[in-house]
Amino acid sequence: MAFGGAITAQESQQQFLQLLVTQIQNQDPLSPVKQEEFIQQLAQFSTLEGVERLNTQFADMLALQQLTNGAQLVGKSVRIDDGAGTQVGKVDEVSSVDGRLMLRVAGQQVGIENVLSIVDGA
Repeated sequence: MAFGGAITAQESQQQFLQLLVTQIQNQDPLSPVKQEEFIQQLAQFSTLEGVERLNTQFADMLALQQLTNGAQLVGKSVRIDDGAGTQVGKVDEVSSVDGRLMLRVAGQQVGIENVLSIVDGA
């Protein structure tokens, strides 16, 4: 299991199967779990897997949308806040780093959140 991060779908599936086997091994033989309950648990897990896949696909779509939007800034001059003040520079490159849209402006990599304005449409 990934510590300090999100559990992957494969890890989640493995945990579910381990719980299911443990539940079967420890059930009361005089009062076993009904088949309908197992089917319900499997259906819930299947739904969870589907939601996880959708979340992954949405995250991928968002990253692509951010890059597409950022690409429109390439070649344009922008005013950025670099922490020490503001400066104007030309956007040379757009990239995605750990899910954040980053711009290379005047040789410096800055987050899109540091862009204060687009200076010209060049």
